[in-house]
Amino acid sequence: MIRYFIGAFGLVLAAMPLRAAAPASVPLEAIALLQPGQWQLRAQRLGAESRALCLADTRALLQIRHAGASCSRFVISSTPREATVHYTCPGAGHGRTTIRVETPRLVQIESQGIAENAPFAITYEGRRIGDCAARENLSAR
Repeated sequence: MIRYFIGAFGLVLAAMPLRAAAPASVPLEAIALLQPGQWQLRAQRLGAESRALCLADTRALLQIRHAGASCSRFVISSTPREATVHYTCPGAGHGRTTIRVETPRLVQIESQGIAENAPFAITYEGRRIGDCAARENLSAR
């Protein structure tokens, strides 16, 4: 019985189309549209905090919950207006973020994963609100 199950499972796996995630070097067209500068992230959940970020590199929006952590990224999908990326931060957790670009100054961000050994799910509306001082800039890692 077990051999039958393992064999059947193997046939199912063999029949499934393989789709590997692309490495982070794949161009993220949607992220390339965004303008660096001062961004206000407004939480879409009642009672959640809003945040202000100064971004020299807008790819930092891909890992908001793990800001500053050294993470590897895999592009799940990338279109001119939307990008979904899975990232893993050794010792810090992982996440999956989808960014939908409405304009170069307005985005919708959904991210979920594990941080500090606990699950998280966050949704932000991000809006570029101006330039920022050079010493405040954050960049993607």
